[in-house]
Amino acid sequence: MARPLHRLRLAVVAALVLALAGCVSGSPAGGSEEQQSGDAYSGEIEWWTINLQKNYGPDIQKWIDAYQKEHPKVSIKWVDVPGQDITTKLLAAIASGKVPDVVNFTSATTGLFGGSMADLNGLFSKEDVAEYLPNLTEPLVADGKRIAIPWYNGGTSLAFYNKDLLAKAGFDPANPPKTYDEALALATKYHGATGKSATNFMAYSSVVQADGVALLSEDGKKATFNTPQTLALLEKFKPLYTSGVIAPGSLGENPRELPQSLENKLIAFNPAAVSSSLLNVEKNAPAVYSSIVVGPPVTGSDGKFYMPGQQVMGIPAKSDNQAAAAAWLKYVAAPEQQLALCKLVPIYPSSVKALADPFFTDISGSTPADQARKILIDTFKQSVDASMGSGNDEQLRQLFDDQVRAYMSGTKTAKQALDDAEKAWNDTLAKGK
Repeated sequence: MARPLHRLRLAVVAALVLALAGCVSGSPAGGSEEQQSGDAYSGEIEWWTINLQKNYGPDIQKWIDAYQKEHPKVSIKWVDVPGQDITTKLLAAIASGKVPDVVNFTSATTGLFGGSMADLNGLFSKEDVAEYLPNLTEPLVADGKRIAIPWYNGGTSLAFYNKDLLAKAGFDPANPPKTYDEALALATKYHGATGKSATNFMAYSSVVQADGVALLSEDGKKATFNTPQTLALLEKFKPLYTSGVIAPGSLGENPRELPQSLENKLIAFNPAAVSSSLLNVEKNAPAVYSSIVVGPPVTGSDGKFYMPGQQVMGIPAKSDNQAAAAAWLKYVAAPEQQLALCKLVPIYPSSVKALADPFFTDISGSTPADQARKILIDTFKQSVDASMGSGNDEQLRQLFDDQVRAYMSGTKTAKQALDDAEKAWNDTLAKGK
């Protein structure tokens, strides 16, 4: 049975949930006894999560209670940290040496915390790791060290088209645009037919990255986006923005509050949107919602689907109870647990087994929400974690996007904008901020 729309994907911003008690997946530790630290089922485990207590506290406590009942020598100390405080709090814990035993952080901050995490290769066997999707586990290895295990994510972007408005441009709902060029061609055709702006699609850092441009060097020390390919992409967007094909409000900094939106029908489509934005359309403009056709997000030259990031869990290297921490981590991230939690909130699992369950493979219904959920699942295994692992992805992206705004608004040339963005990135990376 299809889930209601509010289940679509709010977990990327909100947080996870709880699940039912079940068996621990895999062995307590995949390495040799010498690589383990202590007994896998005794001692206190301090477990940090992000923003779960308020909405899911009682349920998660039942989860913890069930684990402690099964393993009476284990005590789980659950610490829930506000999202805005997790970076500061974890850095302080690492500096003091008083660390949690298992901690939830995001893939965007692996560059910041990876060096302080234990190598999970000594605690998870190859069979343990194989239970998770390769496209989600591979980004969590640095210099051969496995710094985290994937937990959950919000899926990739989606494309939303107002078929009623786009009928004037000859839009075929069965064949929506697949590439950047096709999306921009549709926008140009719609503008030509109506004189109105078609989309907020803009060449920000996420669009450049999905065009196959590496934004950051492999060692994470230098910006690598200042290339002829990036220059050409920005210059492709500029005349469309200047002429009004791309909406003037697309240069706003908050994508949730752009003046031209699908809800007010001042744009006709968004070819790469946060999937949960469909909820805003349903809530604020039911008539528009009924006219929405959902498609996969358009892709750049590499043809891949990008997700904004994923929630992961690691074991700090200074934990003195790593074997027990690994056993708890495996319980939290086991396929059975992931499936149970995905039935409660709009998240997507990292587990191969969970994703193969009929809950994800047998989707009925024809509403925009049903279309969205099916497409998210269809694109999931081909998705790429867009996190750069810099430890400061959000600020770096903001610095880049600000320069794109300067170029599009006419205060800089494309070359000046890229040069200035490159300098800003390199200065920030050199300072370690």
